[in-house]
Amino acid sequence: MKSDFKFTSEKIDQLGKPPATVFHLHGWLDAQSEKLLLSAMEEARATGTNTIILNLEELTMLTSMGIRTIQKAQKMFESDSAIKLCNAPPNVYHVLKLSGFLQFMPVYESLEAALSA
Repeated sequence: MKSDFKFTSEKIDQLGKPPATVFHLHGWLDAQSEKLLLSAMEEARATGTNTIILNLEELTMLTSMGIRTIQKAQKMFESDSAIKLCNAPPNVYHVLKLSGFLQFMPVYESLEAALSA
């Protein structure tokens, strides 16, 4: 099955805080998209980003392998960086809730809320 995953990213300078990189995810986050996203997140970290925000607004499907991708990223960056989620559509939020993921990682209602948290 083709996942049609793509993303765009932008670096946001925050007054008095380290810069954040926002990844706007589109399509399916699954096993096929894992390497692409993790590689891009590692590159952002290497260029000085301490905060990574995954904007889930355009994500149409989050599979169990997609959840694993977010968990891998969190473990990869937990020592000195933060990973935040925002704008989860109802079906994606439901998957995050059922999997127990929300117990250790909040999902912010907006990009602005994630940036200010």
